[in-house]
Amino acid sequence: MSETSVDAAEVAKFEAMAAEWWDPSGKFKPLHEMNPCRLHYITSQIAAEFERNIAEAQPFAGLRILDIGCGGGLLSEPMARLGAEVVGADAAPKNIPVAQIHAEQSGLAIDYRNTTAEALAEAGERFDVVLNMEVVEHVADPAAYLQACHDLLRPGGLMICSTLNRNAKSFAMAIVGAEWVMRWLPKGTHDWQKFITPDELFDLIRRAGLEPLDRKGMVFNPLAWSWSLSDRDLSVNYVTASRRPG
Repeated sequence: MSETSVDAAEVAKFEAMAAEWWDPSGKFKPLHEMNPCRLHYITSQIAAEFERNIAEAQPFAGLRILDIGCGGGLLSEPMARLGAEVVGADAAPKNIPVAQIHAEQSGLAIDYRNTTAEALAEAGERFDVVLNMEVVEHVADPAAYLQACHDLLRPGGLMICSTLNRNAKSFAMAIVGAEWVMRWLPKGTHDWQKFITPDELFDLIRRAGLEPLDRKGMVFNPLAWSWSLSDRDLSVNYVTASRRPG
């Protein structure tokens, strides 16, 4: 049996919220609001790396994409609509039927599995793209987890990884603001000590055998109530792209 970097306490937190994945006003409201920004980055990076025209009807046809920590399928479904063959994996069992039912209602064929990155890698699964969004700050061993992500990529494959920076601002915004004041998320959803700085993440990515390509901040503007990408502001949420050398 393969070792896993899954943190059981972290899985339990998200499993308790499983039924609310597709409620844009529920406990996953921040993800719904951030999702267009995340998707813009993801689709742009995939299109550039694999020379796809995003204006086409199904530009990602022929690509196999893994969405790790897929939750209810907020990223898996758009990838499937763009033509990709999608596997959605989550360590929380209750998330899978929620995702499956929503995909079926949406007329999408997505392979959802209650499993881990390590188990998929051990089974020999390989993908063109691994989406690793808001997961690495919840695992017990980020280095082992990112090594599994590397192993899941075909040579030349692309990983998109997002997480939270660790500094005073991220504590104020992601924990005090989002959990304590706005109550967008239940208290204790995030552990600030597990947040990872951009330089730390790039170092972990390199040590896993991947080549960092890009990183950008995902910045929330409370006046416009909108998210945008930034080349300079990686102080709270940020996203990276890296490649497995071919």
